[in-house]
Amino acid sequence: MSKKNKDNRKPPLLSRRDALKIIGATGATAVIAQAVTAGPLSSGAIEGLKRETHHASSDHEWHMVIDLAQCIGCQYCIWACQATNDVPEDNMRWNIGFPERTESGTDFFMTRPCLHCQEAPCTKVCPVGATWVREDGIVAMDYDRCIGCRYCEVACPYDVRRFNWGSVETENEYQPTWGVAEVERRERGVAEKCTFCVHRIDRGMAEGLTPGVDPQATPACVNICPVNARIFGDIKDPESPVSKYLDEHETFRLREDFGTEPKVHYVRPEREEV
Repeated sequence: MSKKNKDNRKPPLLSRRDALKIIGATGATAVIAQAVTAGPLSSGAIEGLKRETHHASSDHEWHMVIDLAQCIGCQYCIWACQATNDVPEDNMRWNIGFPERTESGTDFFMTRPCLHCQEAPCTKVCPVGATWVREDGIVAMDYDRCIGCRYCEVACPYDVRRFNWGSVETENEYQPTWGVAEVERRERGVAEKCTFCVHRIDRGMAEGLTPGVDPQATPACVNICPVNARIFGDIKDPESPVSKYLDEHETFRLREDFGTEPKVHYVRPEREEV
């Protein structure tokens, strides 16, 4: 079957409520196995789901660099994320940060958003196709389709997915100091994660802006950094900020041996000055 025909296939008619009923009756493991292999959401059907916006073009591929030698551990990136994406509770943070020390004794602050893997394990285990890799490389979420089975959370080798145990009524103490909510808060019972502020990217592209250059089209964590330790942009554009930074600095990606192809790159906390 051609790619065009696969892209035109309709999503299977399995609602969140229906899926929860099935899981309650048969057990989650059996449902996953059936859905992925032969059930109403076969692997072929999931592959054919077409939920891209018209801005998610394969002409672009969004990457981020986090320079650990520049980062000062202020946590502004974390707080801006929580305000902008309306994540009120610290135990649900999409952007994880913690102090670390190298073997030679250099202290640094390690931050870890969703790495938006090209070969994302989380997308391969979802029984209802609620998470997928867009054509521009962003690992997207459909919160209306998510049934809260948490398989994606278990499958993620980087521990960057969070299950929403909270309430939509919880006050967000990071607003408005660190930003205002730009997306709707998710209902309790779904898995959440960093989106690279995809709402900004899509809106910005529609308005002719350049993500990574124009603040309105750039992730909040990148904009807020006082020392420019986060760099974002289109890796397919050799003139983008992220492409230039990757050309000028030696970087690594977390656990590349997993074969997940993350789109977040790191500059080591100890580096030789050029």
